Amino acid sequence: MIKMMYSFMMAAFISTMLMIACFIISKKTIIDREKMSPFECGFDPKSSSRIPFSSQFFLIAVLFLIFDIEIVIILPMILTIKMSNMYLWFITCISFMIILLVGVFHEWKNGVLEWTK
Repeated sequence: MIKMMYSFMMAAFISTMLMIACFIISKKTIIDREKMSPFECGFDPKSSSRIPFSSQFFLIAVLFLIFDIEIVIILPMILTIKMSNMYLWFITCISFMIILLVGVFHEWKNGVLEWTK
């Protein structure tokens, strides 16, 4: 019991020290106009410093992440095929694939997968 309490106190102490160190290091300096303006060799910028972001690219990136995570979910199913009931395993895999296909068809129908319009 003493070892567990000692470990908890050490973990709390280390966490507190790290939070205090991060708080001290992250102090921001006084922000002035020159530091906030974009750097262009000392001249005033001629155009906006913000680059327009393509929402289509964002949607494709989100879809990629979703399907990447789904692959991580599918891979352990291959390893569990020998240890589980074949009928339940088959139903689980088929329902998962149907959900994936319905999602892809929904995105396709809404035109998210079309890059040019």
